[in-house]
Amino acid sequence: MEHVPALDEDLKKTLGPATAKVLAEQLGLHTALDLLHHYPRRYAERGELTPLTELADQLDEHVTVVAQVADARILTFNGGRGKRLEVTITDGSGRLQLVFFGAGVHKPHKDLLPGTRAMFAGKVGMFNRKLQLSHPAYELLGADASDRDAATAFANRLIPIYPACAKLESWKITKCVDAVLPSAQEAVDPLPAALREGRGLVPLTEALLKIHRPATKADIEDARQRLKWDEAFVLQVALARRRHADSQLPAVPRRPAPGGLLDSFDAKLPFTLTDGQQKVSREIFDDLATSHPMHRLLQGEVGSGKTMVALRAMLAVVDSGGQAAMLAPTEVLAQQHHRSITEMMGELAEGGMLGGSDQGTKVVLLTGSMGMPARRQALLDLVTGEAGIVIGTHALIEDKVRFHDLGLVVVDEQHRFGVEQRDALRSKGKQPPHLLVMTATPIPRTVAMTVFGDLETSVLDQLPAGRSPIATHVVPAQDKPHFLTRAWERVREEVGNGHQAYVVCPRIGDGEDEPKKKKAAEEDGDRRPPLAVLEIAEQLAKGPLAGLRVEVLHGRMDPADKDDVMRRFAAGEVKVLVATTVIEVGVNVPNSTVMVIMDADRFGVSQLHQLRGRVGRGSAPGLCLLVSEMHEASPARARLAAVAATLDGFELSRIDLEQRREGDVLGQAQSGVRSSLRMLAVIEDEEVIAQAREEATRVVADDPELTRLPGLRTALDALLDTEREQYLEKG
Repeated sequence: MEHVPALDEDLKKTLGPATAKVLAEQLGLHTALDLLHHYPRRYAERGELTPLTELADQLDEHVTVVAQVADARILTFNGGRGKRLEVTITDGSGRLQLVFFGAGVHKPHKDLLPGTRAMFAGKVGMFNRKLQLSHPAYELLGADASDRDAATAFANRLIPIYPACAKLESWKITKCVDAVLPSAQEAVDPLPAALREGRGLVPLTEALLKIHRPATKADIEDARQRLKWDEAFVLQVALARRRHADSQLPAVPRRPAPGGLLDSFDAKLPFTLTDGQQKVSREIFDDLATSHPMHRLLQGEVGSGKTMVALRAMLAVVDSGGQAAMLAPTEVLAQQHHRSITEMMGELAEGGMLGGSDQGTKVVLLTGSMGMPARRQALLDLVTGEAGIVIGTHALIEDKVRFHDLGLVVVDEQHRFGVEQRDALRSKGKQPPHLLVMTATPIPRTVAMTVFGDLETSVLDQLPAGRSPIATHVVPAQDKPHFLTRAWERVREEVGNGHQAYVVCPRIGDGEDEPKKKKAAEEDGDRRPPLAVLEIAEQLAKGPLAGLRVEVLHGRMDPADKDDVMRRFAAGEVKVLVATTVIEVGVNVPNSTVMVIMDADRFGVSQLHQLRGRVGRGSAPGLCLLVSEMHEASPARARLAAVAATLDGFELSRIDLEQRREGDVLGQAQSGVRSSLRMLAVIEDEEVIAQAREEATRVVADDPELTRLPGLRTALDALLDTEREQYLEKG
């Protein structure tokens, strides 16, 4: 009887050390269960011709194609000393060249005769502007005497094409899966029987067999539906347990005092809050008034007034005798928030100081680069309660920082902040403080339910009155160089009208990023390295923007220099700021009306949208120019056209999600979520995720410890290994 591997058994036992090593290092697969969850990317059919036309989008990727040999010829070079075999394959939609060199030409020359069908696997390359596979591995799909059984098996089934790597082609992975497939019988079903039957889902063992070895397309569909539910449900149960546990924690209810700091602040506001700001504020104030900690995600468009909403929440907490801390991902942003909050509050931010308001409080800044005396004073103000509001970077989390009574933590741009850091700050309250997470990256509902599933969500989708429209245009520098000339003229015109400009580059160019530059150039093949801040600033100052005050800002500058440049830019002394994406979030200079983004194709859709939000913040209209050398037909240009076509961040985040790999979107900080999603696509499967969330909430309310559902408990432990469990615990 053949050996049936246990699900948690190391693959070395079943497949041997060499294959197991490749699976572990290249694909992150260590056990039989891992391999059972390595699903086929697609399926080839006997009569199906895989579209070779789609390979252009997969340059430098490992692909598997099923096609027929059209012709094969041996060419000689080096005066007859070298041999090259060129094989042209076709699938009806297009043609592709395969090339074999040297001693490696004999076997394929014998095997790959015109008319032969085969599976080919290799890395898509480019030679003489044509796509090709160099030395691909291949498996004949013929029917010679020795191969008749295999051919019959092939003729009668869908061929799974697995995500593969250079050292292990798809058909070899098929054989590995065959070796562990009997273990599928041991798989523990995580779904409660009532849920599975109620939704007409097949049992887990059946789903695993059908996904790997389907007899029909209906088998694949049954398996997918079932496996998507597993992923969505187990993840939502983990999040529902987190929400349930949070709801059991104690917290001090925080209610603003009538006639206190919040009322004084509202009374001096020179404008009315938007309906959206008022609605979201009500949601937050209701949460703050309860005796368990608020966990709320505030997402809003660039410039929708999130800071104002967060500040009013902080003032409400100070009114109730507590303190509020705002955590920013960078020093530039922390300083920017401190500046804008003290400006908004005026004398209310000078509590206890001469000329300050009686109802005021101190607003202190705490960052890693502060001088010792200022730092000592800030720490003292926090521990005595003199400072009601503190704004800072991760320096706030250090052990030395003590609060008098921390009541609210506001985290800006969550996706830039590690969960451990957020957790460390949360542990500084006498009881767990309330938590408000802000993000300016609009998140589709499904991602919010998946990544931030332990948080309630508030959305600000209205822009405050007085915000100006931003026109966005793509500048094709390669095809139409005169467009770039015109771009710099527009910058001069805006500065001439008393406004200011940003120029954004992907790289610093200070020598320290040389290795990165080299790597990027290698990855891009023939493309030049990305443009750099220091080089572009120099070219502009000597060339098209000569005579204007041009300065630079990037992450490796000394913090004091950074702050100095930002101050002078905010004051209008610096006319053109050439910067990296350090200005992406939170930088607020209403007089800036134009932004030129160099090598715009090297940025993601959401990032471009974030950057663009830095202009048009005052009464004058904004202009954003996306400079690219990419060809008009390239996917990169399509991405830029999408950004130019809409200012709706939610629409763009959808496009972004559809164009990028799921893992990138879920981000490094959410590695647990990312690595547990293999079948679930967070955009297409919105309905499954929403239904799974409802079911999970019901199951957890009924049985928080899952004592009656041991299968689900086991699946939770398996899907959320220690590292991911910690992520969810700390979320």
